Amino acid sequence: MRLPLRYRLLLASLAMPTSTALAHAGLPETTSVTVRTEHPEDLFVGATFGAVVSRDGGRSWRWVCPQAMGYNWSPQSYLWQSNGQLLAASGTSLLRSSDGGCSWQTHEFFSSQGLWPTHVASLPSNEARVWVSTGRPTFPNALYRSDDGGDTFTATSLQRTDARFSAVSVAPSDPRRLYVSATTATGLSLFRSDDEGASWTELPQPLPTLTEPYNLAVLQVAEGDPEHLWVRASSQGYTWLLESHDGGHTLQPVLQLDELLVNSETSADGLTLWAATPTRLYRVREDTPTSFLPFPEGNACVHREGDALLVCGSTWVHGWALARTLDEGETWEPLFSLEEIQGTLSCPVGTPTREICEPRWPQFAPSLGANPYPNGPPPDAGTPEAPPPPAPAPKSCAATGEGLATWLLPLAALLPSRRRHLERRRR
Repeated sequence: MRLPLRYRLLLASLAMPTSTALAHAGLPETTSVTVRTEHPEDLFVGATFGAVVSRDGGRSWRWVCPQAMGYNWSPQSYLWQSNGQLLAASGTSLLRSSDGGCSWQTHEFFSSQGLWPTHVASLPSNEARVWVSTGRPTFPNALYRSDDGGDTFTATSLQRTDARFSAVSVAPSDPRRLYVSATTATGLSLFRSDDEGASWTELPQPLPTLTEPYNLAVLQVAEGDPEHLWVRASSQGYTWLLESHDGGHTLQPVLQLDELLVNSETSADGLTLWAATPTRLYRVREDTPTSFLPFPEGNACVHREGDALLVCGSTWVHGWALARTLDEGETWEPLFSLEEIQGTLSCPVGTPTREICEPRWPQFAPSLGANPYPNGPPPDAGTPEAPPPPAPAPKSCAATGEGLATWLLPLAALLPSRRRHLERRRR
């Protein structure tokens, strides 16, 4: 399949001498979707350039820069609780925001002990109960439990000096059932608890059908069956999705991917699985050949909210960064493209998002094709007596997105307009 012209131009620009920063940082893309519990109008979309937030059901979107969030590694799992608190596990820290993304702090409990949170999980039916796994190499790791929504944590009985715990998942139909994936000194294992973490059963996973498997991670448990779960593993450059119908005792491969897995989602009845990769969204149904959906292209993530799927896409390829589908991908309702982000998240004076992100927006916005001055241009300050000194060259290629503006600005006109989005939606 031949890619659209705008995407081919962007890829070609990677070879330009001026695109060094992009070669490390990658294109600006969305990476995850989190919906606030009991508030479906509040959407938090993780991105390669921080996050984008909507408080009105997707009608408007605003930016939170990574510098305000204060992470070293981009978070892989988020929770947005009904009281407005956001929790994010980045692999090296647990981040918290009590005001919907305006202020961020590193959780002292984990940082003070040098613990690396790899995953955070909770059930909407009991938000006070929060689980966090840790996975720092050559370091004592454990599964931690909070009974006050993430304010304080205590270690469960699952504690190991020879294991790295990659993820935790709670069975929606039985909150007592927990699964934790791990890499131990002897191989890959799932740990299962039937009493909310008081005791554990280790289930070694040799995965004999895979060659030298690694990176085992539990993905999710079926909504109506605590024995039915899915996990991910890697082997010889492939990513495998595996399924268990017996509580983790045996795992059967259901999908082989020749690229990384971004995340996955399942239907309410557990009969359909969606797998998102950096380029595609795959759909796996029982007794049906696996297929990939025609959209999205170039970027994907997936989150199910009731009967709707919220799916990341690529503005650079097909014109939207997030869309909704009510028929499992047959038709799409675009929610926004990167060019439609309307500045930074509205926050009080003195908060990190207001003080750190707002000055960065005019420089960063052109890399998205967005308006640098959504509230109107700044007052004319007159012509300076002497030109300002040139900006110093960047000292590193950290993925903050700021270095993208210079080379992406001439390509901003390649982005599809909102009118074309609407015309596409009417067809």
